[in-house]
Amino acid sequence: MNLAGRLQGAYFSPAPTFKTIAERPKWVDALIIVLIFVAVAAYLTAPVASQDSLKAMKDNPKLQEKMGQERYDKMIQNMEAGQTSGAQVRAAAFGSVLFIIGLFISALVILVMGRLVSTEGAFMPIVAVLVHANFVDKILGGIVRTALVLARQSVFQTSTSLAILAPKIEFTSVPYIVLGQFDFFQIWMFGLVGYGLAALFKVTVRKGMVLSYTFWLLKALVNIGLAFFWRSFLV
Repeated sequence: MNLAGRLQGAYFSPAPTFKTIAERPKWVDALIIVLIFVAVAAYLTAPVASQDSLKAMKDNPKLQEKMGQERYDKMIQNMEAGQTSGAQVRAAAFGSVLFIIGLFISALVILVMGRLVSTEGAFMPIVAVLVHANFVDKILGGIVRTALVLARQSVFQTSTSLAILAPKIEFTSVPYIVLGQFDFFQIWMFGLVGYGLAALFKVTVRKGMVLSYTFWLLKALVNIGLAFFWRSFLV
């Protein structure tokens, strides 16, 4: 199956498409496409993210107290000076590298989880399944998120998750952090992953879905933990 067929299949016929991907994994061309969208989204939204970060940290008494006035002032000056086109390029490169690291870590964790239910499956087919599932999250989802961020001029207060049901709550609040994990494109993506895992581990689709969404839940818990850690510096 060529790249165009895999791209179309991810949206319109996921079960047979991800079965084919799991059995005959091709992923380098798909990864390049996904990385282009990741990099472009990071590049376009970097100035907005920088302003959000500066706004969150500026005139923050708790952060000033923890860091000390001199270190705090220097950090703010560096953040203000770093808002350049070069910073956008660095954001694009960093976003791409972070995606690749997360991709391989996720594949490794899923492989370990899969061994609890099957002796089938291998690392690289899992990578292939994850890359193609990101056609939904990083291409379609990335386009929607980028458009919303640029329209609203805020990264922190923009979401494609259940957090949109409570638009007035602060991004540092507990409800926003929890609701933010229920991202519509992520939930859709892990449904696709479930089809792929069922095929490569040679288990039922139901077991593949359970495995996929269990991983999503673990990922969400990690993200919540990291968000609370970051929140402790701001609130």
